[in-house]
Amino acid sequence: MSPEQNRKILLILAIAVIAFNLRPSISAVGPLISEIRSDTGLSNSLLGMLTTLPVLAFGILSVFTPLFTKRLGTEGTMMLALIILTAGILLRVIPGSLMLFGGTIILGAGIALGNVLLPGIVKKQFPTKTGLVTGIYSGMLGIGAALSSGVSVPLSENAGFGWRWALGFWALFSSIAVLTWFPQLKRNFQVIAKRPLGNALKQLSQSGLAWNVSLFMGFQSFTFYIIIAWLPEVLQDRGISAMEAGWMLSLCQGMGVLGTFFMPAWAERLENQHIPILVLIILEILSLLWLMIPGTAFTGVIVSLLGFSMGGSFGMALLFIVLRTRDSDSANELSGISQSVGYTLAATGPALFGAVFDIAQVWTVPLGMLLLFSFLKLWSGWKAGDQAFV
Repeated sequence: MSPEQNRKILLILAIAVIAFNLRPSISAVGPLISEIRSDTGLSNSLLGMLTTLPVLAFGILSVFTPLFTKRLGTEGTMMLALIILTAGILLRVIPGSLMLFGGTIILGAGIALGNVLLPGIVKKQFPTKTGLVTGIYSGMLGIGAALSSGVSVPLSENAGFGWRWALGFWALFSSIAVLTWFPQLKRNFQVIAKRPLGNALKQLSQSGLAWNVSLFMGFQSFTFYIIIAWLPEVLQDRGISAMEAGWMLSLCQGMGVLGTFFMPAWAERLENQHIPILVLIILEILSLLWLMIPGTAFTGVIVSLLGFSMGGSFGMALLFIVLRTRDSDSANELSGISQSVGYTLAATGPALFGAVFDIAQVWTVPLGMLLLFSFLKLWSGWKAGDQAFV
């Protein structure tokens, strides 16, 4: 293989390792909710904030990512993101609610930068393989989320780590990501924006297509972060043990890996992306309806379908950023604004879901809220699936 081919393979590996690290610090929280509540006495609404705060950081910081790349370059900004992520994870090991929530905000800032940068890197480095590479890194996002969900309770209880070190354990892997990305700094160049950030944001804010991409990103994230925060609690209320509920969440996100890999690779070859969106939303609606019915029958099957739908929706949201833009600069700009708008919307989800349950005391009411968002997701995804450019 040529030196350039070797470089591209190493870059794909680095992208995959980074993607693996962008979800565990969030998805590890859900299975540990009961243990954290027992130890800290926090309410369901405050516990929901442990998932909400990182997503809120995504929403606030995503749009400002170009300001970092202008000063540090894309590769330098990614390195900063990984260091911030590692620091935030380690802060949560320190006793006290201030460190728990403060570390959560900090790691959210690191993830926000990484989220925005990856689509632009793919657009620039792999312009003829966008669907494949998007599927690879979105699949690794799902693998990281699935693994962290499944091993959180065993790490805390069986290995004796306790919930704090079960959350802090993932700093080991984010440190590996730092080392994996380090060679890419040799090719770090200052990003010269073709147009001022304000002008780019103004143009995108006037694009209906950009808004639909952003709303689809928000609606799918709204559902995703609610599920990873609260699915174990919902399943335990249906009669499943805490450890089994954690593994069911792991299965859900593991099936999401298939969705994130398969759906972008399929959808990229189509004239428009309407049919993939319709298939995903039908699966999601059927899964949510089943969760409203008491009992434990077919839990694995339904959770798998829900995971495939959520993973596929996330993969489609990332693919829309790439397909609806003409170059890497536009992809970075659309990525920033869509993730800012989308994650700001999604940030309300986990705490809202917990608050609605606190009021209703039954899971059918907050699950019904998710059904409504499924139809909103179908509407925005259908529009975003039109063959056009922002």
